Amino acid sequence: MTQTAYKGTNKLIIGIVFGVITFWLFAQSLVNIVPAIQKDIGISSDLLNIAISLTALFSGIFIVVAGGMADKFGRMKLTYIGLTLSIIGSLCLVLTQGATLLIIGRIIQGLSAACIMPATLSLMKTYFDGADRQRALSYWSIGSWGGSGICSFAGGAIATYMGWRWIFIISIIFALLGMLLIKGTPESKVAQTGKKSKFDLGGLITFIIAMVSLNLVITRGSTFGWGSAITLTLIAVFLVAAALFFYIELKQSNGFIDFALFKNRAYTGATVSNFLLNAAAGTLVVANTYVQIGRGFTAFQSGLLSIGYLVCVLGMIRVGEKILQRIGARKPMIFGSLITATGIALTSLTFLPDTIYTVVVFIGFSLFGVGLGMYATPSTDTAISNAPEDKVGIASGIYKMASSLGGSFGIAISATIYGVITASGNINLAAMVGLLTNVAFCLASCIAVMITTPKDKKNITQRHGKIKSISPPKKAAQFPLREACVYKKHL
Repeated sequence: MTQTAYKGTNKLIIGIVFGVITFWLFAQSLVNIVPAIQKDIGISSDLLNIAISLTALFSGIFIVVAGGMADKFGRMKLTYIGLTLSIIGSLCLVLTQGATLLIIGRIIQGLSAACIMPATLSLMKTYFDGADRQRALSYWSIGSWGGSGICSFAGGAIATYMGWRWIFIISIIFALLGMLLIKGTPESKVAQTGKKSKFDLGGLITFIIAMVSLNLVITRGSTFGWGSAITLTLIAVFLVAAALFFYIELKQSNGFIDFALFKNRAYTGATVSNFLLNAAAGTLVVANTYVQIGRGFTAFQSGLLSIGYLVCVLGMIRVGEKILQRIGARKPMIFGSLITATGIALTSLTFLPDTIYTVVVFIGFSLFGVGLGMYATPSTDTAISNAPEDKVGIASGIYKMASSLGGSFGIAISATIYGVITASGNINLAAMVGLLTNVAFCLASCIAVMITTPKDKKNITQRHGKIKSISPPKKAAQFPLREACVYKKHL
């Protein structure tokens, strides 16, 4: 890896956070303004559901490729490309008058996120160390996990009082500010050995075909008919493409996805649970749509309902960092998933009368934020800390691919369940079942952490940068990666 004496600054952190927030401005805010967009451009609910999930889907598909490109060609370069694509994609949505430009813009925004997420995570690892890195990752998480709450609330307010297109104008402003703030940061990339490897085009193509066909089944299955020839063909295409993808990847030495990374149990646990917990993003789509259509809330009022989520997720991210430093990552990841599940369960109590339901939903969203905030930094730090230095971009890409694909399929599944049951005339039941689906995702995330993430070593306790006790002595190689580094430092 190219070396530099440069150390990360607060200016770099803020610039990266602004870049990450641009993703949430065009991704999360959209889930809060579904009725406004439908009314303005006359798009069907099926096409709008596709448009909502496309950004996460395309960022998930290409994020690993972008992570590898960041390692090879430069993390700063990929960050600039991502911010430029963000501006272009947002312009498409500002100018759209129908489904075509909306969908094109959402695809470009997905490609933007694919570049920004792994490249900025890699910059955090390259230019920050130890507690400074954990602090930097906490702020990155504030932009990523907290950004979903900020943009859900801000999106509702902007759509109600300025018009929904202004969300994407503001997104452009944040992207430009991000570019200015990170300007002057040295380039960071892996030193090339001279050995060129062939790009895994077959793996990428089969992965795209599998993911797009599965997404179409979920989002359009009810329209096509679940037993129709189109739906059954798409399912067959998915199964064949998925089988071919695994066949190709297991034979490749430079595969699209480096399965060797999953030999590390801690990395596996963080990535799998990250996929499942991000699938709970469908909560905001279902809850915001339900309270606007079923309870008569405006977009701004529905955004106010989730302000507790915003405050709690922002407040808990730094708390999660401190918990990580004291007791390790496993417990905050488990309890974060369980608290998130509890919060979503409260929002599913749609049989309650208006006033009581409003109070319960506010509490539920607050717990949702507490859980995600507690989970965010321990999970991200576990994934990044256990990634090899020469593969940090690819490892970050896979970790964020899990986020994006989890969000894409979670939104698609929740919205589809909600739409199918709503068509039968029972909107309260539709919202309840759609939200309980997200509870199941959270519980699955908790189980994934319990099964795959190693228990934290009790004989090493790091507090205020000091080792309190090491008993009995062990060789550094016996410890997990992050603990081994701490052990060596204090010998």
